[in-house]
Amino acid sequence: MKTFRLLAWAVLGLAGAANAQSTNKAELESVQRAVHVCAACHGDFGRSTKSFVPSLAGQMREYTIRQLKDFRNQSRAETDVQAYMWGISALLTDETIEGLADYYAAQKPAPGKSTQPKLEAAGRKIYENGSPSQGVLPCKQCHGDAAEGAAGFPRLAGLNAKYVYSQLQAFRTPLRPHGVLMKNETRALSEAQLKAVAAYVQSR
Repeated sequence: MKTFRLLAWAVLGLAGAANAQSTNKAELESVQRAVHVCAACHGDFGRSTKSFVPSLAGQMREYTIRQLKDFRNQSRAETDVQAYMWGISALLTDETIEGLADYYAAQKPAPGKSTQPKLEAAGRKIYENGSPSQGVLPCKQCHGDAAEGAAGFPRLAGLNAKYVYSQLQAFRTPLRPHGVLMKNETRALSEAQLKAVAAYVQSR
């Protein structure tokens, strides 16, 4: 009886390990091939060195999945997205998309960079307190106290200010159809305020 129990536990242990391995989609061969392709623009381990290409390291899993599916169904239509992401995402399966999201969520983000302290200080006020007179909510309510993201709301910390600013502008257009809350917030802010917020989150 003791031997049977030991064998049963061994089988259960192997089954559990196999199941864990099968659900670790970041390790799938298709995902690893895709990571290699993504690195050409987004950098090794998702740490981009290009101003208009976002870093993916540490990004929220749910957010990455949603964006990749938006690229695949062509509902995100910024010019640079059409040129690159539509074609690249067209052949991605749901499983590969989930694996990519798992992979990048597990990567350590590069530290933020402070380049314009005065502008960052202005952006911090908006990020932490919003702008009540304009009806703008504090960014931290959705994106976290340190801009680290939360669930479906993306991590902003460390993203290049030029990229963040371009996306804040894109929310004002039909090119990014999702993010109704962001459309309302960005519509109320001035160009200078958008740049300030972008500078602040880059510094985090």
